[in-house]
Amino acid sequence: MRKKIKYLDYSILIPYLILCLLGIIMVYSASSDILLVNGFKSTVYMSRQIIYFVAAFVLFGIPTFGLKLKIFKNKKFVLSYLGISAVLLLFLVALKIISHGQAAVNGAVGWINLGFINIQPVELAKLSLVLYLAYVLDRRDGKIIPGQIRENLSGPTIISFCMIALVIVEPDFGGSAILFMIVFVMYLVSGIPTKLALEWLATLFIAIILLVFVLLVWEPGFIKGSYQFQRLLAFAHPFELEKTGGAQLVNSYYAIHNGGLFGSGLGNSMQKRGYLPEPYTDFILSITAEELGVIGAIAIVSLLFFLMWRIMEVGIHAHTQFNALVCFGVTTMIFTETLFNVGAVLGLLPITGVTLPFISYGGSSLIVLSAGLGIVLNIAASERKYLMESETVQ
Repeated sequence: MRKKIKYLDYSILIPYLILCLLGIIMVYSASSDILLVNGFKSTVYMSRQIIYFVAAFVLFGIPTFGLKLKIFKNKKFVLSYLGISAVLLLFLVALKIISHGQAAVNGAVGWINLGFINIQPVELAKLSLVLYLAYVLDRRDGKIIPGQIRENLSGPTIISFCMIALVIVEPDFGGSAILFMIVFVMYLVSGIPTKLALEWLATLFIAIILLVFVLLVWEPGFIKGSYQFQRLLAFAHPFELEKTGGAQLVNSYYAIHNGGLFGSGLGNSMQKRGYLPEPYTDFILSITAEELGVIGAIAIVSLLFFLMWRIMEVGIHAHTQFNALVCFGVTTMIFTETLFNVGAVLGLLPITGVTLPFISYGGSSLIVLSAGLGIVLNIAASERKYLMESETVQ
């Protein structure tokens, strides 16, 4: 561990720590008023977020950086992690069936309550899928060529889409879309012909647009009363449904408008005082924009993009396929979460319940992201060491 620290990439570590610190501050600011109104201490959620961060950093971030990189390439480790994720997702499906949907929270059976923390298995599935695909595609490097694509990708594709299907059943469309994007990007990076990949993506995109259009026009009775369909309607007609499903989006607009360029000041949000539901989770960026202004919100999103750029840069210069694939997989995970969250806050995408990485309240997401970044830092250190040793030999 001590020898590895001298190769530590601080351009990844420092943005991560800053984002987590900003997350703790904004969780406190966004949640304190609601907690006080309901008779709790204003620091409850902030204290929990601090605990989540310390646990994520100490128990997952540091170990994944300190362990030998070959452990994450080990077949038993990769398949065991994937298997655990699949079992937890199957448990949620069973829970939904047994409870007849009564265990649903915000329309989805997506959490396992352990008392001190609610585990969200889809978060574990994201990183497990990244490591599994990196392992499989690395072993098939050079074999993914026209005429051999089906032979080499049928297995991992079936497994990946089984995972995605389990998440859809919850139903968690945001989580399933993130898993799909991880699969798509990692396949693209692994060497699939770009033309073929773009054809797949274009076909899927057109199919999704047509499906959304048909659902909004037709409004079929068998899904009309579902939570997810109401969210879709709220996305299409937020002000018409302001008193019901459109409340979050409309109050998000108000928060951003109230903040202007420079904000009303930290702690001075009006929308967090009972107007914007759960302001410390999915819509924490709205409160950030209201208190710190559009400039403050852009600064946070820019820091996220800087972090993604640095991870991608490590992947681009990696000397092994596995290292590159992991970096691109983790980047895709962070990018898609950021895209869905910011898109929902601005009303550009339907609300899917996807949180803002490192900023929103929650333990599962922070733990998995910290573990992912720990592996990325491990890869970055390995690449720096490899580069220095290569230069020494020359």
